[in-house]
Amino acid sequence: MSSRGAVLDAPTDGRIEDREQAPTRLPLVVYVLALGTFLMGTTEFVVAGLLPEIAGDLQVSVAQTGLMITVFAVGMIVGAPLMSMLTRRLPTRLTLMLALGVFAVGHVIVALGSDFTLLLAARFLTAIATGAFWAVANVAATRIAGPAASSRAIGLVGAGAMLANVIGVPVGAFAGQVMGWRGPFWALTVLALAAAGLIARTVPHDGPTQQPVSIRSELTALRSGRLWLALAACATTTGGVLAAYSYISPLLTDRAGIASALVPLVLVGFGIGALAGSIVGGRLGDVRPHTVTIVAAAAAALLLLAISLLSSYAVITVVLVALLGFFGLGANPVLISMSVRFAGKAPALGSALSVSAFNLGTAVGTWIAGLALSSTLGPVGPAAVGTTVAALTLIPTIAIALTQRPHSTAAAV
Repeated sequence: MSSRGAVLDAPTDGRIEDREQAPTRLPLVVYVLALGTFLMGTTEFVVAGLLPEIAGDLQVSVAQTGLMITVFAVGMIVGAPLMSMLTRRLPTRLTLMLALGVFAVGHVIVALGSDFTLLLAARFLTAIATGAFWAVANVAATRIAGPAASSRAIGLVGAGAMLANVIGVPVGAFAGQVMGWRGPFWALTVLALAAAGLIARTVPHDGPTQQPVSIRSELTALRSGRLWLALAACATTTGGVLAAYSYISPLLTDRAGIASALVPLVLVGFGIGALAGSIVGGRLGDVRPHTVTIVAAAAAALLLLAISLLSSYAVITVVLVALLGFFGLGANPVLISMSVRFAGKAPALGSALSVSAFNLGTAVGTWIAGLALSSTLGPVGPAAVGTTVAALTLIPTIAIALTQRPHSTAAAV
């Protein structure tokens, strides 16, 4: 069996060198991988739209039911790097198919289960599979697309998850309210099995058999200072944006005076912005990675500050929220690409750690934002927290740009 430890044709010291001309079209398999992340993004957040229904059926409180989201986030944080290490000797295609298989099993357990503890365990299992798929999919997309289109490929894979917020989550929540909350979990099971079939048909075999990279060799990637800077940027950029986004509803209704029935449309606007930002950021990131990460961080901080100050104006707030989706999450593909490259001989571990960093930032950012919401700041509190956290992203992104080697700076800024 081949190792994923050498799937990238990139410098092992993590440098971003002059890129060859990018292909005009990405391979079909990258779109198939994006379908997988669409399913992953849908299952992560569809529970939020079904909390009352699940709570009523299982006879637990809505707050307890929310643990299904929390447990999933924890599973992603732990599962991505853990499964990356455990599956490092397996072929890429097999790993992706196994992850989708476990994903499907987890959903069957949730769809059939009536014990809340069992459902939490199933969600944790599903999250581990999600982390494994996401981490390996990023590396596979990078390898297949080639160095000249690596950020664009990762952007498309990430766009699948963004599209989940625009289509998957709203449709899943609506379907759950109409046909029962277990229905979306059955649908996700079927779709996961179908995606596994597409993976089997489209993901190519790994390259010529090579000596698997040892765990000790992979862990040497953790010595890379630029890897940790990229991971810090992953955590702060997502933590800042989602700190505000997770509690945007009270700000829209209490401050902007928007009717609660219209809040989902504002959230769709954010999702469309995030989808467009992921695609555009990935495309531009292949040419000017440092410009993308620095500008996106600065723009996100300014947008969150503007939301904090201008949230009493409904139209302005709606526009700012959509722009926040575009700029706030637009640099994510570039940051993942950097994490993969800076990890050197352990690209899958670098990708997995970026997934963990995004989820860790989300967990910490939303926790602090929740405390701010209960403070004297009220509905503006989460946006204020998000402003500070997002601004911190400028520290690691600028540091990465400054540590870029002089002979390649001109091509990578």
